[in-house]
Amino acid sequence: MDTGSSSLTLSCSGCPVARYTSHPLDAPRMSPRPFLHPVTTLAGTVVTEYRPADHSHHTGVSVAVPDVDGHNFWGGRTYVRGRGPTELDNHGTQHRESIERRGADGFVEELSWRAGAHELLREHRTVFAAQLSSSAWALDFTFLLTNPSARTVTLGSPATNGRPGAAYGGFFWRAPTEEEAPEVFTSDAVGERAAHGSPATWLALAGRRWTLVFAGATDETRRDPWFVRAAEYPGVGSSLASARRLAIEPGGSVARRVVTVVADGRLGPGPARALAVQAVST
Repeated sequence: MDTGSSSLTLSCSGCPVARYTSHPLDAPRMSPRPFLHPVTTLAGTVVTEYRPADHSHHTGVSVAVPDVDGHNFWGGRTYVRGRGPTELDNHGTQHRESIERRGADGFVEELSWRAGAHELLREHRTVFAAQLSSSAWALDFTFLLTNPSARTVTLGSPATNGRPGAAYGGFFWRAPTEEEAPEVFTSDAVGERAAHGSPATWLALAGRRWTLVFAGATDETRRDPWFVRAAEYPGVGSSLASARRLAIEPGGSVARRVVTVVADGRLGPGPARALAVQAVST
């Protein structure tokens, strides 16, 4: 597969576990960006959802920010202070510039975040898969956002723009909708309400036949609050801009690393914690 190919497959010990699409088709209100879907357990259960009816701009696993200097890199409507969710022609795009390393277990690539002809951010992204056991593997996802311009760029969220509890923006995983909402728990909290908005070393989302355990793998990532949804729809992400806008100075960078355990079966806190520790140290 050449560097211009639009998709590649990640595998663990020869078992395909995820497909990565680097050049998604442009679509209105989508804020086109690379994404992982489908992502599966080792037994083949799909644990991502792409463009669901409830949120058609959710695209499996991606890095999405709703406000980069006023440009929407999340998709859907933009939350405007004093107006609420508003349809705006302000959607940015993420494009692959180059790929440095590619193998069955992962890749390293360079991306450009653009609003029209203007480059707002450059991203260095690494994504790797590692098998943890016969029933669990880990997706190691790191991104480094750099400001290439001569002026400060700021990242915001609906929360920083006036919508309490909606500090989404950064790494985001849309899980599949099932008849019952998934269970949510951390090392010291149980339930969506308790886990949402709280920093945690790890957070688990447990469905009927699968469990996802999200672990912050750096000090900066662990300080970001978790954004969690379970009852409305199943999704988990880290919040780059929770209480205030995140400023990136000219030439400056922001880096985050989230390692996600993808496990067969419905795990409890003890096994989830053990796998989180193992995944981050692998």
